Amino acid sequence: MAAGGLGAIDWHAPWLAPLAPLGRRATQRVQAGASVADALNALIDEGAAPAPGVRFVPQAALPAGMAYEQFIHDRRSVPTRDNLHDFFNGLVWLRYPATKRRFNQLQAQALAQDGVGAVRGPVRDALTVFDENGALLLAPPELHAALAARQWRRLCVELRPLWRQARLLLLGHALLEKLISPRKSITAHVYQAQTAIDNVVNLDDALARDLTAPWLAAKPFCPLPVLGVPGWWPENENFCFYDDSVVFRGARQLTQAQPNA
Repeated sequence: MAAGGLGAIDWHAPWLAPLAPLGRRATQRVQAGASVADALNALIDEGAAPAPGVRFVPQAALPAGMAYEQFIHDRRSVPTRDNLHDFFNGLVWLRYPATKRRFNQLQAQALAQDGVGAVRGPVRDALTVFDENGALLLAPPELHAALAARQWRRLCVELRPLWRQARLLLLGHALLEKLISPRKSITAHVYQAQTAIDNVVNLDDALARDLTAPWLAAKPFCPLPVLGVPGWWPENENFCFYDDSVVFRGARQLTQAQPNA
């Protein structure tokens, strides 16, 4: 990866706040000539991040024909390319290690049960959605209810003061990569936890415990256009921002569109 690619990341963006301290340090190492894998391992070795239970290795370490998730499970090593996608994946591993280990454990269980095939199955499909594009909302119940009902005006305008009590945490590394070039249509899959998770201190462990195969098979996600989060994008200060029905789609629109999604 050209070090200049990292220069496009705005570490002041509100959605990057949880990752910014680690991200800035890793960026400095890559820009100084380190590979992404070496930069991430250095953060672990110097104590900047808790040991995630894995090491980062070059993509070439993944044997031909071996599933990526199986390799991580068996070798406790994450194949890492020198690109932005894997850079963000590594940062999420360092910031939410218990959740990422749980993702991998469930992926390995599904692979053992179903094998590697053209069709992932509902559990692996949901895990992939969460891993690539997922988010977690810590918020008062009123915000969760409005999100589940796709009541965008209520969620982002009428209940706007409640967002001061809320945090949206992005875990999907593809989602984080897309937000390097913010667009109104970029949408997160917000995980609907089985039990309330409202303590950011123990969030990683709580989320890992909440993830079960039967629950994930039911696709417990709600879409949320990320730039609609109050305080995250200047244009949403004009409430007409939420009148775009192509982006802020109602529940009925989503249901009708599902077969072609």
